[in-house]
Amino acid sequence: MNAVAKSMGKVAVLMGGSSAEREVSLMSGNGVLKALLSQGVDASAFDPAHEDLSDLKAERFQRVFIALHGRHGEDGTVQGALELLGIPYTGSGVMASAICMDKVMTKRVWLAEGLPTPRWVRLSGDELQRERIREVPDQLGLPLVVKPPREGSSIGITKVLGYSQMQDAVTLATQYDPDVLCEEFIEGTELTCPVLGSGAQARALPVIRIAAPDGNYDYQHKYFSDDTGYHCPSGLPAEEEAEVQRIVVAAYRALGCRGWGRADLMRRARDGKFFLLEMNTSPGMTGHSLVPMSARAAGISYEQLCLQLLADAALDAAPRAGA
Repeated sequence: MNAVAKSMGKVAVLMGGSSAEREVSLMSGNGVLKALLSQGVDASAFDPAHEDLSDLKAERFQRVFIALHGRHGEDGTVQGALELLGIPYTGSGVMASAICMDKVMTKRVWLAEGLPTPRWVRLSGDELQRERIREVPDQLGLPLVVKPPREGSSIGITKVLGYSQMQDAVTLATQYDPDVLCEEFIEGTELTCPVLGSGAQARALPVIRIAAPDGNYDYQHKYFSDDTGYHCPSGLPAEEEAEVQRIVVAAYRALGCRGWGRADLMRRARDGKFFLLEMNTSPGMTGHSLVPMSARAAGISYEQLCLQLLADAALDAAPRAGA
């Protein structure tokens, strides 16, 4: 075992869980586990859907790599549990994780910081009357996007082209969340950009341009289809690539993220303006995932990336000396 791997101690890779993204999480987690084992790390799989988190303490795990996605994985809840257990973990802390999981709260932070995001309307659970739903296209225009604000992986999302589709779109979104986010549709190019590090040391990796069939970058195309085109280098002019990276690092820091993350954006076709869509604090690590692809373009292998993220595992409140 090399010195770096040994310094990591006994590591649990959290995967699976109980969210709608369980299947993807298992793919991410198994990829991470294989990579860490190949580097000599004493790593084991740990599925919170089948094992109690208190077992992490009982089994003397010293670090946790969070490969969970969605609720109870990247929404601050498991991060809070690990804080109480005193076990350092990868990725953002409790507050940043909770904010980023809620796309409406994320947008509020970005707007307060002067960062660009599409216009939106939030429909709370008691505002889902047919008359209220029909007003939304008058406010945002058509087409628009309807999505659950606290779900990921394009689950429950509908691109609405006309008034008649609004009710079904809202009904679908409420299967995953009692509230509904309706968002202005930005016609243009979909981009994503990962960030590594924390605070002033946070740095953006190369931008990826996504070209999905018919512009439909859904759950199937994200994780299981080979039809989606990923371009890294992005093909953007150098000054635009740099601007995307600047915006993404500012967005990451405004939310208080640490460790790693990945921002999704749109570049509007008619004027080239960029719009932030969301920040992922526990991005995918599957064979189709984008952070490893971008890291590879920056000369960082999948195995090196996993080791780096694990080395950056931390707690919100590090224990004081002698405590």
